[in-house]
Amino acid sequence: MIWKGNQEAKPPTNLAAMSLAAMGVVYGDIGTSPLYTMKEVFTGPHAVQVSHDNLLGILSLIFWALTITVSLKYVMFITRADNRGEGGIMALTALALRTSGASARTLWWISVLGIFGAALFYGDAVITPAMSVLSAVEGLEVATPLFKPFVVPITIGIIVGLFVFQRKGTASVGALFGPVMLFWFATLGILGVLNVLKHPSVLAAINPWYALQFFLENRMHGFLALGGVVLAITGGEALYADMGHFGRRSIKWAWLCFVFPMLYLNYLGQGALLLDNPEAIKNPFFLLVPEILLFPMVGLATAATVIASQAVISGAFSLTSQAMQLGYCPRIQVLFTSERQKGQIYIPNINWLVMLAVIILVLGFRSSSNLAAAYGLAVTLTMMIDTLLAFIVVRSLWQWSGLKSAAFLGFFIVVDFAFFAANSVKILDGGWFPLVLGLSVYTLLSTWKRGRILLSRKLQQDSMPLDAFIKSLEYGGPHRVEGTGIFMTTNPDGVPRAMLHNLLHNKVLHRRVVLLSVQVADVPHVAVVNRVEVRQLPQGFFQVIVRYGFKDAPDIPQALAMCEEHGIKYEAMETSFFLGRETIVRHHVPSMQGWRQKLFTWMFRNAESATAYFKIPANRVVELGTQVEL
Repeated sequence: MIWKGNQEAKPPTNLAAMSLAAMGVVYGDIGTSPLYTMKEVFTGPHAVQVSHDNLLGILSLIFWALTITVSLKYVMFITRADNRGEGGIMALTALALRTSGASARTLWWISVLGIFGAALFYGDAVITPAMSVLSAVEGLEVATPLFKPFVVPITIGIIVGLFVFQRKGTASVGALFGPVMLFWFATLGILGVLNVLKHPSVLAAINPWYALQFFLENRMHGFLALGGVVLAITGGEALYADMGHFGRRSIKWAWLCFVFPMLYLNYLGQGALLLDNPEAIKNPFFLLVPEILLFPMVGLATAATVIASQAVISGAFSLTSQAMQLGYCPRIQVLFTSERQKGQIYIPNINWLVMLAVIILVLGFRSSSNLAAAYGLAVTLTMMIDTLLAFIVVRSLWQWSGLKSAAFLGFFIVVDFAFFAANSVKILDGGWFPLVLGLSVYTLLSTWKRGRILLSRKLQQDSMPLDAFIKSLEYGGPHRVEGTGIFMTTNPDGVPRAMLHNLLHNKVLHRRVVLLSVQVADVPHVAVVNRVEVRQLPQGFFQVIVRYGFKDAPDIPQALAMCEEHGIKYEAMETSFFLGRETIVRHHVPSMQGWRQKLFTWMFRNAESATAYFKIPANRVVELGTQVEL
């Protein structure tokens, strides 16, 4: 969504323009898969022999993997499960949680699936830059072996530059992403066609019989080859996550009319090359390229992989912001890098952590072939979770029949599970990395959510009912002073602890008291007209509820300015904000496991202050500390 000042502007609706823009962001990851997929299938840990039948079998598997998983599952079906136009696993989880009549345990399992799927995305955000940039730079080895010692240093240099650039935002170069990727996909298709013309027989691979024959001839070895084939669809889930930026139509037509045909033509071209020269399997992508164009192609491939990396890094920022809004992540500093593009954000802590993890991966694995063992496992798990959540949506919200829902689940889950099972043998070879990273992030997210629930319950138990407190003021009370006192609270019907402490120590109360609560809805955006709700109470008290969607940026002064029509005139210099500053201490009967409570306490202590997060003027804030036993 594009913003200019306080006026909301409509995004461009031209289908061609939006499809081009989508090409630059949505398809970067899957668009760089031809760099390494064929090589890994025939040279990886479970490599199959380069032969005519095996080549047609693998090309057939790639075609049907792209068709079933990307075209049918994501493009044609899951993109229909939008949360008010937004996609992604958080949006899908929010939809699934609307299941009516579901038990608390069922809702808990849905939340666990969604959080774990989101956590796995961070593994993808780390592996994608390492794998794609490394595979592009390895093209220099094809030109001359003299470059081999410099592949890793050059890769790290590009990665460091990419992450350092993040603080400047992508607004200045984002317009180039679409044209660069358009040229990239066109180049993929042209290189493929030039080789397909030499061996047009590879076009027969579209026939699914060759895929079936491949399994019949290679049996278990053929099944394990799916661990390499899955590399062709990594990034396919991104088109659903980015749907809110570009819309379903532009994503669908960009894929069906251009991206898919160009991608598959390149795979066919690599297959035709290998029929001519099986030795080209050492790097079939770059050996497709005429020698005179090799260095420019390395440069183009590097640009494409940087764009692919940019997309997942931006996705990690966006996912973290959504997790904060939904209460799964502590407040972290979020910087907005564009005055016009509301969704362009930069989160320094996430940026440097992801960069460090990517560099460690590159130094640890040192080649794209080694990294391929770690790639795919997190993606296939995420795709399985998407299928399960989508099944809940079609069954409970769309009211599909049990038979129709089961047919949907059965068809897609068999494909997803086959890819996951084939990739599970990679765990000891590096597949453990995205799983460990995903589990670590899941532990952080779930611990924070659980701790916040317990803390909220504790504060609610200890609070005084607001109506009783206001009624007591009729019989006399503290001295009332001029101005407005705003107390932020999670419980609008109780007296905030900060107010009680203020009365205890300062013995005064403002003439106008605003009890302000921030609520986050399970929708991406809340319309401005529904942003604030004001209720006037006796004795100069007001209840104000400010609502945001999980992709909105909180701005309390801006929200308060909207309350003037409800009788609250916001004057910054006459307003004081009172915030509670809780310190967590261990109860003699703790409500959480010891290690988990220590983790939550550490996260709570290091969370960004509410002052900065809600954009409250720092010179108008009074913080009052209190201890809370958990």
